[in-house]
Amino acid sequence: MTTTETNPVDEARLEAFVGQAVTDMGAAISGLLLHIGDRLGLYQAMAGAGPVTPAALAARTGTAERYVREWLGNQAAGGYVTYDPADGTFELPAEQAMVLANEDSPVFLGGAFEVIASCYADHGRFTDAFRTGAGIGWHEHDDRLFSGVLRLFRPGYAAHLVSEWLPALDGVVGKLRAGASVADVGCGCPPSAARAAPAARRAGARSCPGPAASPAAPASRARCPRRSGPAARRGPAPPRWQARPWPGR
Repeated sequence: MTTTETNPVDEARLEAFVGQAVTDMGAAISGLLLHIGDRLGLYQAMAGAGPVTPAALAARTGTAERYVREWLGNQAAGGYVTYDPADGTFELPAEQAMVLANEDSPVFLGGAFEVIASCYADHGRFTDAFRTGAGIGWHEHDDRLFSGVLRLFRPGYAAHLVSEWLPALDGVVGKLRAGASVADVGCGCPPSAARAAPAARRAGARSCPGPAASPAAPASRARCPRRSGPAARRGPAPPRWQARPWPGR
């Protein structure tokens, strides 16, 4: 007769780990609701607006009051908005607005949660990759990865590229202003360097298909064209990198 010995369960360690896992679960759910608020413009509508009721916020954003009320309850419980029980209003503090509503803020994180959402959308592809060992092309991801990365890093580039990063490279600024040729691999929208050195000859290349920005979208929200459904996200790979001139060239 064969017996298998098992290590005894440490109840204190088990309880601590369950608490950690439940905390992560709550963060994951709240992250989804943050992404929903970002996509629907709920944070932008609350920024600088003072106290608002669920009905008023729903009216401003063209959303359903019932869902907005539940969303606001989650946001208040997590400390993302404040709640005044006296009149049933919610408010987005200025500090939270810098992180959630102001896309020009150096601490804006809406794009980061858009990237996370893309990873959940692509979980099937990741699972297949673990089984097969095959790679995943950048262009094969859910398109929120492209737009999320752009929105996450754009404020940093706008704040530091011209004023700090390029001057740190010996002679680069002078060459750019004199009309040097520049190749930007993986570009998503015209960076501030294009405005700082208009004489430079520029060409960009990226692997995601489609235009960098639709005519109706400002550069700050430039993205690969939105697709829907697994088949659209998992279409054939582009045969090669797609090159395009920057504006004005």
